[in-house]
Parts: sequence; structure tokens; C-alpha cells
Amino acid sequence: MENVTASEVAGFGVGTLLLCATIAAPKIDAFFSASQRSSLGMCKKCGDLKRMACSNCKGAGFVKDGGIFSFGLMDDQYQSTGGRSSIKCTKCNARGHFGCPECCLSNPASM
Repeated sequence: MENVTASEVAGFGVGTLLLCATIAAPKIDAFFSASQRSSLGMCKKCGDLKRMACSNCKGAGFVKDGGIFSFGLMDDQYQSTGGRSSIKCTKCNARGHFGCPECCLSNPASM
């Protein structure tokens, strides 16, 4: 570490800041959207949609066969020729969404 210049240290610092900002961005966005929804009198979680997207399949109802990091050219070719490389999401039973916990608890007849 004796040959580290000030520019390199500054580069590491800026890189660290950018990495932290990238990691924190979804939380910051969720905070601002929840505050905007509450100021408009809407449900903080779903925005009066009465549904929340499944966190496992991101609302699609299907997940890729093999997990989150399964990707490749052969998978795309297999899927384009009519093959199926995705399976039904077991968390949401392939619906892609759940009822909003805040809306369902406050008004169960609305679902």
C-alpha cells in the first residue's frame, strides 16, 4: 500500500459511494413512493391496487428453471423453439400476486 496515489484513493472512495447508492436506491425509492401514496390518501403498500406482486417471480407467475442465475444462449434457443424452461411459481401458485396485507386487513370485503 506504499505506492497508492491520492487519485487512486479518491477513485476507491467514489466507487464505494456509487456502490452504496446503488444498493440503497430501492429502499430510498420505496420510502418516497410510500410517502407520496400516503399524502394522496392511498394505501402505502399497494397504491390502492389491492394486490402486491410476488417477490419470487416478480409478478410473472413463472420462474426460470434452475434458479436465479440460470441463463445462457441455449436456454434462449430452447425457449424460442417452443420448449419451456420455466416452472410455475410455488410461492404465489402461478398467480403472480398476493392480496395487499394492509388493504385486506382494513377492508376484507374488498378482495
